[in-house]
Amino acid sequence: MKHPLSRVALLSRDQPTTRERLQPLLLAFKGHGVDAEPVVYSEERHDAVHARLHRFDGVLVWVDPISDARDRSRLDPMLREVASQGVWVSAHPDVILKMGTKEVLYRTRHLGWGTDTHLYRIPAEFEREFPQRLAAQGARVLKQCRGNGGIGTWLVQCESARAGADADLLVWVQEATRDSRREAMRLGAFMQRCQIYFSAGGGLIDQRHARRASEGMIRCYLIYDRVVGFSTQRPVAGLSFAMAREKTFYEEFANGFQSLKREMEDHWLPRMQDILALDTRSLPVIWDADFLLGPRNERGEDTYVLCEINVSSVSPFPDTAVPRIAEAAALRVLAAKKASRDV
Repeated sequence: MKHPLSRVALLSRDQPTTRERLQPLLLAFKGHGVDAEPVVYSEERHDAVHARLHRFDGVLVWVDPISDARDRSRLDPMLREVASQGVWVSAHPDVILKMGTKEVLYRTRHLGWGTDTHLYRIPAEFEREFPQRLAAQGARVLKQCRGNGGIGTWLVQCESARAGADADLLVWVQEATRDSRREAMRLGAFMQRCQIYFSAGGGLIDQRHARRASEGMIRCYLIYDRVVGFSTQRPVAGLSFAMAREKTFYEEFANGFQSLKREMEDHWLPRMQDILALDTRSLPVIWDADFLLGPRNERGEDTYVLCEINVSSVSPFPDTAVPRIAEAAALRVLAAKKASRDV
């Protein structure tokens, strides 16, 4: 299917792996009459990139929330401004704030993918409530609201569940980054370390530790509201809750994933959209949801626990999704151009 010629920017930081992974998309866009062009973003080139993006009809973005101590604090306002001038942006920063931060785990905790989840918006809540929850269960997972790659995600464990806890309680902590080490420290010292997550905004999410995390993670890829594939990852050796980089990809109808696909498309996603006030047209052209295995139900079937939604920089993704991403984005850009002409 051919579309009138449009121009689309594939925006990313200057990372060789990202550039390589986006190459198939460039060819796929060409097949839909779209001139797709890689654009490299950096804070030093901010103004030049800003001016350049106004010459495109659409922008697809692959920029992590945190990358080498840099964030999106300058990029997101720029993308909002570009979008306000009629350039289609996926994912729009306002959509990221709704579904692409860890707060979505708290807001959707009552869905079938939810678990025991709490949100600490201010340090006082964290200091008052977290020690008791940790002491009652012996292990909790803390997640900063906006991060990636396991940065700011911590498994906190004490020797055993007990009636109470205070700042002197000895705990084991480990960040979910692939090169992290398990540390023993006092709970008060660890909580002091976490103060930075409040100053950065958003606070902390506190979840029950998923006992089956050692069995790996399932990533469910979507184009707007349709599942287009899956991948699985195994934990890093010796670190049950951080996943190795290597992924095994599966097409959308692969055996073993169909119950998850049905739940996602028919139940969880529509309800999430209602909760977050997101219509289907505003969903990202490519995004994913990461699941750990939950307790088996009464029929012995797996359940699933959402551990995060990735929106800012979804790469890699199944090869079979490439032509569908290009077609979906081409249609959306065409609709945006028509809407601009009709105004």
